[in-house]
Amino acid sequence: MAVLSALNINGKMVYVDLEAELSDFEWERATWSDEKLVACSPFRYDRTPSFYVYLQDTSTAKAGYWGDVGAYDAEFARGGFVKLLAFLRAETEDETVDYLLETYAPTARDGRLTLRLPKLKAVSKPEPLPESLLVDVQAGPNDYLTGRGISAEVQREAGVGLVGNAVAIPWRLPNGRLANVKYRSTRGKAFWYVKGGWPIRDLVYGMDIVYAKRLRHAVICEAEIDAMAWRSVGVPAIGTGGSAFNLKKADIITQSPIEYLTVVTDNDKAGDKLRAAIERYLNGKVRLAHGYITEVKDANELLVKRGAEALRNVYDRAEGVRTVLRVGSGISVLQVGRRF
Repeated sequence: MAVLSALNINGKMVYVDLEAELSDFEWERATWSDEKLVACSPFRYDRTPSFYVYLQDTSTAKAGYWGDVGAYDAEFARGGFVKLLAFLRAETEDETVDYLLETYAPTARDGRLTLRLPKLKAVSKPEPLPESLLVDVQAGPNDYLTGRGISAEVQREAGVGLVGNAVAIPWRLPNGRLANVKYRSTRGKAFWYVKGGWPIRDLVYGMDIVYAKRLRHAVICEAEIDAMAWRSVGVPAIGTGGSAFNLKKADIITQSPIEYLTVVTDNDKAGDKLRAAIERYLNGKVRLAHGYITEVKDANELLVKRGAEALRNVYDRAEGVRTVLRVGSGISVLQVGRRF
């Protein structure tokens, strides 16, 4: 039976299945107990389990509280459950609050179920961010992304650059206006978003390039760096930004020039859920093929460890299967070449 722990979310007591939420993600060298999870840190490259998160209230800590003994930065040394889950889901904390309330907050009021009505987004549609937010970004190719296999041309096209010890990755609207900026630490896995940016749930990474180049096909993956990895081997790519996919993201894609997608998600449980969600929202709206990374976790890791040919082969195999299936079923197929 699931154990629900009480969390104070925006002044509201919400009972959340912490173990279920955390188990959607891969944990290295994890030890689970009724009281807490101990594992390698998700925020940095860690070989010894030095991260913990409490699954229940104890005499010394509240449920959801976490700590990283070897943290590089005080900002990621300890915190509450919303901050941790936002990091794991690769979204802003406001989005995670919304997710938890929508998932767990239908509450009993006077013995009756109270349903949360969806927010009317059109009333408070955010404005594009000013380009001045990027004034401190040291634009151009940098050693961190170059070391991750991202070509200089792709870095320039994406408008990425350095700010201190972090890589700044702009997220843009289809019309090219700035919507958000993600900062990725060069010393670990920690990242954060600019204050006041558009929710990631309302964006698809790389759609500005899709419109600028009128792309009809792309790989759809998770992280921005994975999309840049695909582009570095000659395959156009867009990113969901995390393991969540929704109707808004689907609408952005179906309203774009894209006619077909090759789905290549991370090699973990969260990636499997994302693949299923993409299939559910986009099946019948755009043509879909499926590629699979099996040797490592994601596209960028495959590029770094196995090289460009190994990553490109994932795409080629997916396209070969798609062609065989459609031709074999008697359905005409648009032949896919290497020019986009």
